[in-house]
Amino acid sequence: MRILVLGAGGTGGYFGGRLAQAGVDVTFLVRPARAAQLDRDGLQIRSPLGDADIRVAHVTTDALPALAQAQAQPFDLVMLSCKAYDLDSAVDAIAPAVGTDTAVMPILNGLLHYPVLDARFGAERVLGGLCFISAVKGADGEIVHLPSPPSMTFGERDAARNGSPRTRALEDLCAGADGFDATRSEQFLQAAWTKFSFLTALAAATCLMRASIGRIVETDGGTVFLTALHDECLAVATAEGHAIPPDAAAHARGLLTRAGSTVTASMLRDLESGQDVEAAQIVGDMRARAHAAGIAVPHLDAAWVHLQAYRTRRETPQTP
Repeated sequence: MRILVLGAGGTGGYFGGRLAQAGVDVTFLVRPARAAQLDRDGLQIRSPLGDADIRVAHVTTDALPALAQAQAQPFDLVMLSCKAYDLDSAVDAIAPAVGTDTAVMPILNGLLHYPVLDARFGAERVLGGLCFISAVKGADGEIVHLPSPPSMTFGERDAARNGSPRTRALEDLCAGADGFDATRSEQFLQAAWTKFSFLTALAAATCLMRASIGRIVETDGGTVFLTALHDECLAVATAEGHAIPPDAAAHARGLLTRAGSTVTASMLRDLESGQDVEAAQIVGDMRARAHAAGIAVPHLDAAWVHLQAYRTRRETPQTP
């Protein structure tokens, strides 16, 4: 299986790098500046699970069409790793590499990207994919994995295709790689909603309060707030036909109300560093689905207003 990974940052660089480290045929699609870093230093991973310095194949967007045409063996899988707000440009970038038998697997946050990918490439080519990882790109281009268990889940979105050769082949490749857990799911949409409901509550709470879970919990009313926010997300999942199983809901609730927890959403880290945020794709989408179903979500409403105000102020910093 030949894999093209869009981006060599914290997410794509980590998972793609671990696969390359295991000998998988991986090429990274990167910008010219990142290509120069990879030429000079290779792909560097710094992780509690083991460091790695890997010489990896890479290509820039302008060179991808020629590479795709010259290949005797096309890419079998394109792993789409980008911020959700960069989806349109990412789709254009990978398009030359998507052939008749190429699968596209996004590992983006939220669910809004699937209709876009289906429309461009055809639903039959688009796998379900998600990941959990806390990683950033360091000042010198190294990928710094922060202490947390990295994992990736993937599967067919159409249950009739479960157990397909392409997902089994990816499962085998991941089994031979160190540094992350991988799960081939035959109920991918359920897994996606389990993450979406948890991530939305985490992002909404930590961004609105500008604080970690532990700091929110230690306030008067903090646990009540977190619980109510999570309940809103669980209600939306149920209305969408993907009720979160009790054990998964209890696990998420425990993480969201854990005393002393230093956990924050990556969205908060982006917000605090002045970057754009995936507000519309996570909090905004969950809120929109709630309103469409007639579900009152006052906590999500408040978080959505807050994030919109941040983005407006970021885009027009000269105004109050």
